[in-house]
Amino acid sequence: MVLYTSPFPNSFLSVLHSFSWGLIFPCYWLADRLVASFVPTTYEKRQRADDPCYFHALCIIITTPIYLALLVASLPFALIGFLLWCPLQSARRPYIYSRLEDKNHANGATLLTEWKAAGNGKSFCFGSANVCLLPDSLARFNNVFNTQARAKEIGRRIRNGASRPQIKIYIDSPTNTSISAASFSSLVSPQGADSANRTVNAGIKRTTSMEYKGDNSGSNNSEDSREEKGGAGEPNEGEENTCIVRINGEDNGHMSDTETDAVNSQAHASGPAEPSLEGDAELSKTPNHKQKEGDSGSLDSYSASRESLVKVRVGDGTVDQSTVNNKLLYKASIMKKTSVRKKKHTDEAFDHEISAFFPANLDFLCLQEVFDKRAAEKLKEQLHHYFEYIVYDVGVYSCHGCCSFKFVNSGLLFASRYPVMDAAYHCYPNGRGTDSLASKGALFLKVQVGSTPQDQRIVGYISCTHLQAIAGDTTVRCEQLDMLQDWLSEFRKSTSSSSTANPEELVAFDVICGDLNFDNCSSEDKLEQQHSLFTHYKDPCRIGPGEDKPWAIGTLLDPEGLYDEEVCTPDNLQKVLESEEGRKGYLVYPTSKNHSSSQKGRKASLKGNGRRIDYMLYTEEGLYLEWKVEVEEFCFITQLAGLTDHLPVAMRLMVSTGEDDP
Repeated sequence: MVLYTSPFPNSFLSVLHSFSWGLIFPCYWLADRLVASFVPTTYEKRQRADDPCYFHALCIIITTPIYLALLVASLPFALIGFLLWCPLQSARRPYIYSRLEDKNHANGATLLTEWKAAGNGKSFCFGSANVCLLPDSLARFNNVFNTQARAKEIGRRIRNGASRPQIKIYIDSPTNTSISAASFSSLVSPQGADSANRTVNAGIKRTTSMEYKGDNSGSNNSEDSREEKGGAGEPNEGEENTCIVRINGEDNGHMSDTETDAVNSQAHASGPAEPSLEGDAELSKTPNHKQKEGDSGSLDSYSASRESLVKVRVGDGTVDQSTVNNKLLYKASIMKKTSVRKKKHTDEAFDHEISAFFPANLDFLCLQEVFDKRAAEKLKEQLHHYFEYIVYDVGVYSCHGCCSFKFVNSGLLFASRYPVMDAAYHCYPNGRGTDSLASKGALFLKVQVGSTPQDQRIVGYISCTHLQAIAGDTTVRCEQLDMLQDWLSEFRKSTSSSSTANPEELVAFDVICGDLNFDNCSSEDKLEQQHSLFTHYKDPCRIGPGEDKPWAIGTLLDPEGLYDEEVCTPDNLQKVLESEEGRKGYLVYPTSKNHSSSQKGRKASLKGNGRRIDYMLYTEEGLYLEWKVEVEEFCFITQLAGLTDHLPVAMRLMVSTGEDDP
């Protein structure tokens, strides 16, 4: 299958489309600014409350007539452009595939060789987030604004979080398991991972991420770092930017004050990373650009979060790797400041947490509501510092491909560190209300993640979707879930080049990510909760229909509280969501017909920890029979605090080949 690198099959149509959009854009921009000026966010309302001169009100009085006059003047040109733009959409391709052109930073081909080196398997990390990048006037109805600046900041935070190095901590003591982590990358898997139900009792391997200021290249696979990694401790082959710290059982794994001070002095000798001035002008327009000391989510913060274990850059040549490997870079007093993340449910097979960071070494990213084209370009530019392959501007426009007129695309965006082999998009034809104006649908992708010694391709399937959002449209969402399964089955059949007798490809994983717009606890969502999708795909956060696991929390934030001081930074939001009372104050909770309309009353009486509408599902069906897929960790991420009204989620899967098993 040919991947489309441009929206139109030839340059003539592209030029004609650019001309038509150039006629439409002034009218579109003026209308957007005019509406936006009358829809303030809570952040802006607080600022205006402190303005005794009513300066903003005066600005609106002056600019509104100007906007209206210019809008009327631009309407004839917009009409001509619209008449040209509409028929062109019949020739438009359903997505744009972008590959990083700078070969100095491209590492997709290198990653494919890691599977052979991994021996008995490899882990893959998936992320998903609804980023609410609508035109500014529409985004304000969700209490977020300045879409262009937010897009750039979201991209910077994601790639800086994902490009951080890792520390792997091996605890030999069977009693000391209270190691705190700075991010999602705390992977708990005891020795002897062949057990079906693993418990944390001995020999814990936990991977934590250091605070790291990602550079503009975003490449964490340089030759220097690979050489340094090769000589450090006993790292697993194929894992990059990894520092090994071994803790023995003596003195409960703690160091003396003298040892700690000595190691910390070496760590700080490397100095902070150089600040990135990129996008500072845009950042000043966002409400949470002034990060407090210790805010781990800040792009330009030099201080580690309250859960950071180390403050050091690996690979800069200033820290003796063997010293880091043999000593723990914090003492007991620091551990009191961290949130001790012991497993509360010992029967759980994987670790889980609320993290202030995106996971280190994030492999795949699925985003929803990237509707604004200019914002999509800014986001893509930032993500390309880390992800080599991106599929964006996904969807159809006008009446092409769907039964109703579509003004905006699907809002889906996919980014990958591994090469994309095939891609396909389908539009849901049954959208209703305002959702019918967007070409919501499903994006299906096939990626190559490695090859066997026999040169068989190892591939994976990823689906990204966004379902009907209007409350009460349960039938519509169930129909869309039916179509999602059918389209995915067709995509796998059409892109498979293997047969049972002669397998040319081995399927390692099949994952579905997206905003499904229903939760597993609301009484109004019972039909979706019992859908057949959940018999074929597993939800790591779910016990069964109507019941989530105790540690799972909602992913839909209360828009009214986005800019409260308690939650406006990643660290603050993380602290709040770790407590039940905090979640009740800042998460949207499931609805029920049997309770009063007071949200506060519902939160106090209903079970669950908020509306979890962003899902990550995986299946063991249709994979290579001799391989086993397990969840290593699941994470709720707060790094986009103040930038969107959803919590991103991340999941790491381990694909075990069993080649080294006895």
